[in-house]
Amino acid sequence: MPKIALIESKPSRNDYVKLFNNEFNFDKYELCSDPTVKKVLKRDCDIEIDIDSYDWLILIGSESLKFFTNQNSVTEYSGRVVDEKFLPVINPAMITFKPEAKKVWDESSSNITKYIKGELRQQKLGKDKCYGIRESKELHRYLIKARDHENDFVALDSETSGLYPRDGYMLGISLSYEPEHGVYIDCECIDETAEVLLQQIFDKKRVVFHNAKFDLQWFQYHFNFKFPNFEDTMLMHYMFDENPGTHGLKTLALKHTEYGDYEAELATWITDFRKRTGILKDSFDYSMIPFDVMVHYAAMDAIVTFLLFQKFEAAIVKNEKLTWVYKNILIEGCRFLSQVENNGVPFDSFRLEKAQKIMQEDIDTAVEKLQSYPEVKAFIKAKGGFNPNSTVQLRSLLFDYIGLTPTGKKTGTGAESTDAESLQKLADKHEIPALILEVRQKVKIKTTYLDKIIPNLDMDGRLRTNFNLHGTTSGRLSSSGKLNMQQLPRDNPTVKGCIKAKEGNVIVAMDLTTAEVYCAAVLADDKNLMKVFKDGGNFHSTIAKQVFRLPGEAEDVAKHFSIERQQAKAVTFGIMYGAGPAKISEQVTKDSGKYFSPAEAKGVIDDYFEAFPKLKAWLSNTQKFIQANGFIYSHFGRKRRLPNVFSSDKGIASHEVRSGVNALVQSVASDVNLLGAIDMQKYIIQTGMKAKIFALVHDSILAEVPEDEVELYSKKLLEFVQRDRGLSIPGAPIGCDFDIGGDYSMGKFEKFYDLA
Repeated sequence: MPKIALIESKPSRNDYVKLFNNEFNFDKYELCSDPTVKKVLKRDCDIEIDIDSYDWLILIGSESLKFFTNQNSVTEYSGRVVDEKFLPVINPAMITFKPEAKKVWDESSSNITKYIKGELRQQKLGKDKCYGIRESKELHRYLIKARDHENDFVALDSETSGLYPRDGYMLGISLSYEPEHGVYIDCECIDETAEVLLQQIFDKKRVVFHNAKFDLQWFQYHFNFKFPNFEDTMLMHYMFDENPGTHGLKTLALKHTEYGDYEAELATWITDFRKRTGILKDSFDYSMIPFDVMVHYAAMDAIVTFLLFQKFEAAIVKNEKLTWVYKNILIEGCRFLSQVENNGVPFDSFRLEKAQKIMQEDIDTAVEKLQSYPEVKAFIKAKGGFNPNSTVQLRSLLFDYIGLTPTGKKTGTGAESTDAESLQKLADKHEIPALILEVRQKVKIKTTYLDKIIPNLDMDGRLRTNFNLHGTTSGRLSSSGKLNMQQLPRDNPTVKGCIKAKEGNVIVAMDLTTAEVYCAAVLADDKNLMKVFKDGGNFHSTIAKQVFRLPGEAEDVAKHFSIERQQAKAVTFGIMYGAGPAKISEQVTKDSGKYFSPAEAKGVIDDYFEAFPKLKAWLSNTQKFIQANGFIYSHFGRKRRLPNVFSSDKGIASHEVRSGVNALVQSVASDVNLLGAIDMQKYIIQTGMKAKIFALVHDSILAEVPEDEVELYSKKLLEFVQRDRGLSIPGAPIGCDFDIGGDYSMGKFEKFYDLA
């Protein structure tokens, strides 16, 4: 019988004998014998154990994993072997509060039992199944075999010197056309014959990538390869698990294959190499790795992708809803976004440099003014300096030296908050908070945007960044990389103003209006709410007039009843997101500047539901369905899994329900926008238009359009976005606003910087 140790961070009430179904015997240890310690640090550990005397060590929780290995994520490694004898698993105490953890525990504990019994073993493929190709003739023979093999798909991956095609070059290509067999091809041996053979493979077979959007751009830019029919195992996994951060190839290899962490040896080599050479992490790239070192890791990427595809495809085809979303939204969206990213965001270098200079001058002036105040002078003298971005220093300056009374808002650690909202409130009492707020905002714009955009511009003056289909649970796009397009400053036109069309072109920004409420009205089949859209006019003014029974016409509401309009707006969005009277009270008070009590909020909510009873019924029925089933499907077929509705913690359970309702309306509005943009891009390609869609920001579609194409582009985009996809109000298509101007700020930049 194998000798087993079980190690947890500190003493607990977990009955591991029962949890492991009394399958094996073990010696139990704790890293720290003190059960009152909240977080066990290495200095707190008093464990004495001879690990060499044990065949297996079961590590409970992340702290145990970190103590014995170089790994940090216990969720990622749960139920898998680390360093040949460690078996990490999540802490089963999580199940009490988060039922979603039960599935992880059950799978992990089952695997651990199988490893201990010898029923499960980590595998490693030998050089006969996993090898490199550096000679052209050998490559030709291999590609012919791959092309003519009976399988209708191949797995493909690229190794590159960077993250963006224009910033680097391709090192090699990984390919697998049958199970447990793959190669890594040195790009140096890819000649014209090999290129022809590769394109024949891509034309004949389905090409399976993991993160296709990345590879599509590299293969297109450096080889001009075409992929008529491709698949993406990352997006497939997103169909089964919509939680961000769970879709990496290593994570899925650990979870769904028997090859474990096949990257471990390469990671060790990289660490040792950097130590030997003194190369910093940011300066290291894969071109520094010798071919022979890369072979096994790179070939395994393709092999694992092949295996994942076999497993995931079999599961997806069983569900018509998931199949439709995967094929029509995710794969088509992937192809579309690869083109959008390649188009790039058009920036004006002159404006960027001008804004950068002026912003720095403004910061210097504001800091100089700040340092002139007696309180700041006293602080600098006592402390040796003052950093406005230091919350500790700022807290001391505001509350100790100036003597301001804190707002009452606390940080996560219980300290007095100095965030933007708090500083805004304190600005009524003293000039310094407002000045600090100004410094912070301008420093952020300069350092987060201007200073980073300028060096990241490509030779054509455009910036290539990422748009992600798998970054949110609701299906909304996220953005990452060189510039997060979803988080551009709203109240300052600087960054948007630097996004400028080249001569002869304009920026066309199409934005959906009240899209989520529109979708909710259709989903609820609420004729009263639909009528508001049919009647036209300002939506929130019309709602306010109806709910509060205001006199006059709807168009007069904004002028004469602005507070009621704000209340109606807050209630509308609050209801969509499951907010109650307390939350709506807080939001309306903040927006209108006039106290709005929870009792008043409840009265407005009641009036709202009286006006729109079917909306109320739909929301109630949706909540009940989520509570009963732990999942919900969107109109288009996205599945939102909500296991924590079964949590014993009422706060966690209720938040999960709200998240589900929110996902319904958010995902539908987002998909309507994305599908419209996809259709528009297809039309651009088919007709040879020169318009370039370069970003999707929230519910907006942004494009650089030649002046002589603006009318046609706007007409066709409106047609595609408002296309009936089973979610339309007859006679009242979803609302779209168009803004057209020389830059994305629509002229505000010129006024702000006096360029008129």
